[in-house]
Parts: sequence; structure tokens; C-alpha cells
Amino acid sequence: MKKHQEFNLGNVKLLSGKVLKSAKLVYKTVGEINKDRSNVVVLPTFYTGTHIRNEGFIGKKRALNPNKYFIVSINMFGNGLSTSPSNAHNEQLGHKFPEITLWDNIYCQQKLISEKLKINKVALVLGWSMAGCQSYQWAAQYPKMVKAILPFCASSKTSTHNYVFLEGVKAALTADENWRNGKYKKQPKKGLKAFGRVYAGWAFSQSFFRKKLYKKIGYKNVKNLLDDWANDHAKNWDANNLLCKLKTWQQNDISQNYLYKGNYIKSLKSIKAKTILMPCNQDLYFRTEDNLFEKKYIKRSSLRSINSPYGHCVANPGNDKNFEKNLDKNISELLKK
Repeated sequence: MKKHQEFNLGNVKLLSGKVLKSAKLVYKTVGEINKDRSNVVVLPTFYTGTHIRNEGFIGKKRALNPNKYFIVSINMFGNGLSTSPSNAHNEQLGHKFPEITLWDNIYCQQKLISEKLKINKVALVLGWSMAGCQSYQWAAQYPKMVKAILPFCASSKTSTHNYVFLEGVKAALTADENWRNGKYKKQPKKGLKAFGRVYAGWAFSQSFFRKKLYKKIGYKNVKNLLDDWANDHAKNWDANNLLCKLKTWQQNDISQNYLYKGNYIKSLKSIKAKTILMPCNQDLYFRTEDNLFEKKYIKRSSLRSINSPYGHCVANPGNDKNFEKNLDKNISELLKK
């Protein structure tokens, strides 16, 4: 199996005007590109994901079949693999790392696709959560390059409610006395654990807990689930990295750039890609109402919502077979020639 690769970008001017020094994207490709280069699928990473987690969406018995498609899984800035506060140029390490937008991520991803991989058309961009947000950004930023998008449990603009939720988990992390405004000498473990516990309460729906469905995914009880989420964040994540991506999430808005100058409806109308919007009606982060609004203005779009007590985590591979079945059906439809 291929190992992941690096694409060195050098110094990158960000949307803010600041410069990200010695930037790199870490990515992994699966499958082979065909002769006419028409089988390219871009699969960005989600908030606490890497290209490794994306492998759960790919398989020989899945719609994203590596025997048929050339799949490029790209790690977003801030996830600890691509340039992040934890691995940045010495002058931008830790709390000195600049704010990154989804525009910046997609600008660099497009350079990877076009300059490194020599691809000028992408058959499909898709993803869960923040990866889905990146699919909208791709379609609005490079409308002539993207043929189809499939964002699931995502939105083209972070809602106020979603923003407030993120302020809550951020407050839990930064309340740790070891946080020191990001200048910590050791990871703020108590804050990271608190972050994970708060996050867990929003990741699933109310009925998930009422029906004790946590037992179906390997947890004996609620305490077991909360402890696992807390320990996972404390063990596997750097605090500045988490907050870097959190800020990117909060700033998500495909119209906030020089192309659309804050005209959100114009940015939605600019999307030429065939689009399937796939929310979960029980998702507490990304609400179906936001996707219904998007559908009004994205010309070639349809909305296919799913009901599941797993809420936002319906898309986590293995959680909900019905969701997986419908996701693969929608992917196959968009990739059908």
C-alpha cells in the first residue's frame, strides 16, 4: 500500500494577507488515474481526521472503489500532518501560527491537484463535516474545475448556533491553567479532556443516549463513552492544532473572499457542480435548515436527508449501515458518466 506523500508549497500568501512559511500538504492517493484523467475524486479530511480515517469511506465493495477511481485524500492545515501549529516553521510554531481559512486550504489543495498531479478536472469532491465544508469551498472557488460535490453533515457557511457550540468547547480547553494563551510547555491535558467531554455531548443525538445506542458501538455506559472521548483528545491532539482548525471551522463561509465579497447568495449561485446535499436531521452541529437554504440557490442540487439517532456521527464509518448504503448510492449517481 502506498504511503502518504508531501507537497511542498513554499511560502503561501493567505487570504488574510499574512504568509504561511514553508507550507506543506500531506496527502495520500489510492487507485490509478485513467487515460483521460476523468476518474479523480478529492476527499479532504474532517475536524479530528487524517487521511487514515478517510480510508473508512473507501473500499473495493464501496462506491469509492480504488479499482475504478483515483482518490486523493488531503490533510487540512492544522491537523498535525499538513502544516500546523505543532510542526510549523520556527517563527510560526504554536501560538504564533496564523489563522487559516478554508479558502487557504482549497487554494493549496488546488495547486496540489493541478501542479503536482497534473489534473485539470475533478469528478467529485466529497466529505463529512469540515471535509464537506471544503467541498462547497472547492465548488465556489474553482467552479469550472469541479464536476460534482457531495457534502454530508456539513454546510457552506457556519451557522451562529454552530459558532456558539465551538466557543463552548474552546472555553473548556482554554480554562486549563496550563493553556497559557497557547504558550504551554506541556499539553493542557485537563483542558483537552474537558474539550472531548463537551464535544461528545453534541456529536450524537438525544435519542442516541435515550436508547443506549452507545452500547452498539462498544461502550458499556455513558461514563465509558465520555472517558474515551476525553482520553482520545488528551492523547492524540495538540491543543493549538485543535484551536487552529476550530477557528477555520468558525470562519467557514464560501462568500468571505475577494470573489464574492460577502455576497453569500451570489457564492451559492456560482456553484456549477452537480450537488447532492446529505444532512442528518438529528445532527446538532449542521442543521438541515441550512442545507434547505443552500438548495434554493445551488442550481443543480438536490437534498437527501437522513434520519439517524447517531446525529453528526452517523457518517463515522461503521456506525449506521443505512447511511452508508445511501451515501454510496449518491456517490455512484454523481460519478455515473
